[in-house]
Amino acid sequence: MQDILIVYDSKTGNTEKVAKALAEAAGERCVLAQVDAAPAADDFAVVVAGYWVDKGAPNAKMKKYLENLHGKKVVLFQTLGADPASDHAVSSLVNAGVLMNKDCKVLGTLSIRGAIDPALIAMMRKMPAGSPHSPSPESEARWAAAASHPDVEDIWRRPRALCRAFWLCMTSF
Repeated sequence: MQDILIVYDSKTGNTEKVAKALAEAAGERCVLAQVDAAPAADDFAVVVAGYWVDKGAPNAKMKKYLENLHGKKVVLFQTLGADPASDHAVSSLVNAGVLMNKDCKVLGTLSIRGAIDPALIAMMRKMPAGSPHSPSPESEARWAAAASHPDVEDIWRRPRALCRAFWLCMTSF
Protein backbone atom coordinates (compact mmCIF):
# COMPACT_ATOMS: atom_id res chain seq x y z
CA MET A 1 0.00 0.00 0.00
CA GLN A 2 1.28 3.45 -0.89
CA ASP A 3 1.11 6.33 1.57
CA ILE A 4 -0.84 9.23 0.06
CA LEU A 5 -3.10 9.88 -2.90
CA ILE A 6 -3.66 13.56 -3.65
CA VAL A 7 -6.71 13.76 -5.89
CA TYR A 8 -8.14 17.07 -7.05
CA ASP A 9 -10.43 18.87 -9.44
CA SER A 10 -9.69 22.41 -10.58
CA LYS A 11 -11.73 24.80 -12.70
CA THR A 12 -9.55 27.91 -12.80
CA GLY A 13 -6.20 26.49 -11.68
CA ASN A 14 -6.43 27.50 -8.01
CA THR A 15 -6.99 23.98 -6.66
CA GLU A 16 -4.38 22.53 -8.99
CA LYS A 17 -1.75 24.95 -7.65
CA VAL A 18 -2.47 23.90 -4.07
CA ALA A 19 -2.53 20.19 -4.99
CA LYS A 20 0.87 20.48 -6.67
CA ALA A 21 2.30 22.31 -3.64
CA LEU A 22 1.01 19.54 -1.36
CA ALA A 23 2.51 16.91 -3.64
CA GLU A 24 5.85 18.71 -3.68
CA ALA A 25 5.84 18.93 0.11
CA ALA A 26 4.88 15.26 0.41
CA GLY A 27 7.60 14.12 -1.98
CA GLU A 28 7.89 10.51 -3.05
CA ARG A 29 5.32 9.40 -0.51
CA CYS A 30 2.42 10.50 -2.70
CA VAL A 31 0.73 10.18 -6.05
CA LEU A 32 -0.93 13.28 -7.55
CA ALA A 33 -3.93 12.79 -9.84
CA GLN A 34 -6.84 14.72 -11.27
CA VAL A 35 -10.14 13.25 -10.14
CA ASP A 36 -10.97 11.94 -13.64
CA ALA A 37 -7.73 9.93 -13.75
CA ALA A 38 -7.32 8.97 -10.09
CA PRO A 39 -6.10 5.47 -9.27
CA ALA A 40 -8.09 3.33 -6.86
CA ALA A 41 -8.13 4.84 -3.38
CA ASP A 42 -7.90 1.35 -1.87
CA ASP A 43 -4.20 1.31 -2.71
CA PHE A 44 -3.43 4.29 -0.42
CA ALA A 45 -3.34 4.83 3.34
CA VAL A 46 -4.53 8.46 3.11
CA VAL A 47 -6.55 10.28 0.47
CA VAL A 48 -6.09 14.04 0.21
CA ALA A 49 -9.09 15.36 -1.73
CA GLY A 50 -9.07 18.88 -3.19
CA TYR A 51 -11.91 20.69 -4.84
CA TRP A 52 -13.27 24.11 -5.71
CA VAL A 53 -16.32 25.23 -3.79
CA ASP A 54 -19.50 25.40 -5.82
CA LYS A 55 -22.61 26.71 -4.06
CA GLY A 56 -21.27 25.88 -0.62
CA ALA A 57 -20.09 22.34 -1.36
CA PRO A 58 -17.48 20.47 -3.39
CA ASN A 59 -17.89 20.70 -7.15
CA ALA A 60 -19.87 17.90 -8.81
CA LYS A 61 -16.93 15.66 -9.80
CA MET A 62 -15.48 15.75 -6.31
CA LYS A 63 -18.90 15.19 -4.71
CA LYS A 64 -19.18 11.93 -6.63
CA TYR A 65 -15.63 10.93 -5.70
CA LEU A 66 -16.17 11.61 -2.00
CA GLU A 67 -19.47 9.72 -1.98
CA ASN A 68 -17.66 6.63 -3.25
CA LEU A 69 -14.84 6.58 -0.69
CA HIS A 70 -15.00 3.79 1.87
CA GLY A 71 -12.89 3.15 4.95
CA LYS A 72 -10.29 5.80 4.16
CA LYS A 73 -8.40 8.35 6.19
CA VAL A 74 -9.08 11.61 4.37
CA VAL A 75 -7.70 15.14 4.33
CA LEU A 76 -9.98 17.69 2.64
CA PHE A 77 -8.76 20.88 1.03
CA GLN A 78 -10.80 23.43 -0.81
CA THR A 79 -10.31 26.63 -2.74
CA LEU A 80 -12.96 29.35 -2.68
CA GLY A 81 -13.33 33.06 -3.30
CA ALA A 82 -14.43 33.75 0.27
CA ASP A 83 -12.25 34.26 3.32
CA PRO A 84 -10.92 30.81 4.34
CA ALA A 85 -11.97 31.49 7.94
CA SER A 86 -15.51 32.54 7.00
CA ASP A 87 -18.71 30.72 7.93
CA HIS A 88 -19.09 29.90 4.23
CA ALA A 89 -15.69 28.16 4.16
CA VAL A 90 -16.43 26.19 7.33
CA SER A 91 -19.88 25.10 6.17
CA SER A 92 -18.43 24.08 2.79
CA LEU A 93 -15.98 21.75 4.55
CA VAL A 94 -18.81 20.33 6.65
CA ASN A 95 -20.84 19.75 3.48
CA ALA A 96 -17.88 17.84 2.02
CA GLY A 97 -17.52 15.73 5.14
CA VAL A 98 -21.14 14.62 5.18
CA LEU A 99 -20.83 13.34 1.61
CA MET A 100 -18.41 10.63 2.69
CA ASN A 101 -19.40 7.27 4.08
CA LYS A 102 -19.38 6.97 7.84
CA ASP A 103 -16.45 4.54 7.71
CA CYS A 104 -14.14 7.35 6.49
CA LYS A 105 -12.17 9.43 8.99
CA VAL A 106 -11.26 13.07 8.31
CA LEU A 107 -7.71 13.72 9.52
CA GLY A 108 -7.61 17.40 8.64
CA THR A 109 -8.95 20.21 6.50
CA LEU A 110 -7.55 23.21 4.69
CA SER A 111 -9.29 26.16 3.06
CA ILE A 112 -7.39 28.36 0.62
CA ARG A 113 -8.71 31.55 -0.91
CA GLY A 114 -8.59 31.54 -4.68
CA ALA A 115 -9.35 33.97 -7.45
CA ILE A 116 -12.97 33.82 -8.56
CA ASP A 117 -13.75 32.78 -12.11
CA PRO A 118 -14.21 36.05 -14.06
CA ALA A 119 -17.28 34.60 -15.79
CA LEU A 120 -18.91 34.08 -12.39
CA ILE A 121 -18.15 37.66 -11.34
CA ALA A 122 -19.62 38.92 -14.64
CA MET A 123 -22.76 36.87 -14.00
CA MET A 124 -23.09 38.21 -10.44
CA ARG A 125 -22.68 41.78 -11.68
CA LYS A 126 -25.78 41.26 -13.82
CA MET A 127 -27.93 40.11 -10.89
CA PRO A 128 -30.69 42.45 -9.73
CA ALA A 129 -30.25 44.50 -6.56
CA GLY A 130 -31.38 42.58 -3.52
CA SER A 131 -30.19 39.22 -4.83
CA PRO A 132 -27.84 37.50 -2.36
CA HIS A 133 -25.00 37.61 -4.91
CA SER A 134 -25.68 40.96 -6.56
CA PRO A 135 -22.83 43.45 -6.48
CA SER A 136 -22.35 45.61 -3.43
CA PRO A 137 -19.34 47.53 -2.17
CA GLU A 138 -18.64 44.61 0.21
CA SER A 139 -18.85 41.94 -2.49
CA GLU A 140 -16.70 44.00 -4.87
CA ALA A 141 -14.09 44.27 -2.09
CA ARG A 142 -14.23 40.48 -1.50
CA TRP A 143 -13.86 39.79 -5.20
CA ALA A 144 -10.88 42.14 -5.42
CA ALA A 145 -9.27 40.57 -2.33
CA ALA A 146 -9.64 37.09 -3.82
CA ALA A 147 -8.10 38.11 -7.16
CA SER A 148 -4.51 37.81 -5.92
CA HIS A 149 -4.98 34.32 -4.46
CA PRO A 150 -3.75 31.74 -4.08
CA ASP A 151 -0.59 33.63 -3.23
CA VAL A 152 2.84 32.51 -2.03
CA GLU A 153 1.74 32.15 1.58
CA ASP A 154 -1.36 30.21 0.57
CA ILE A 155 0.60 27.85 -1.63
CA TRP A 156 3.72 27.27 0.45
CA ARG A 157 3.20 27.94 4.12
CA ARG A 158 -0.27 26.47 4.71
CA PRO A 159 0.08 23.27 2.63
CA ARG A 160 3.48 22.56 4.18
CA ALA A 161 1.98 22.92 7.66
CA LEU A 162 -0.81 20.55 6.65
CA CYS A 163 1.71 18.03 5.32
CA ARG A 164 3.62 18.10 8.62
CA ALA A 165 0.36 17.51 10.49
CA PHE A 166 -0.69 14.50 8.48
CA TRP A 167 2.82 13.01 8.55
CA LEU A 168 2.31 12.87 12.31
CA CYS A 169 -1.01 11.10 11.77
CA MET A 170 0.69 8.58 9.51
CA THR A 171 3.01 7.37 12.24
CA SER A 172 -0.02 5.56 13.67
CA PHE A 173 -0.18 3.12 10.69
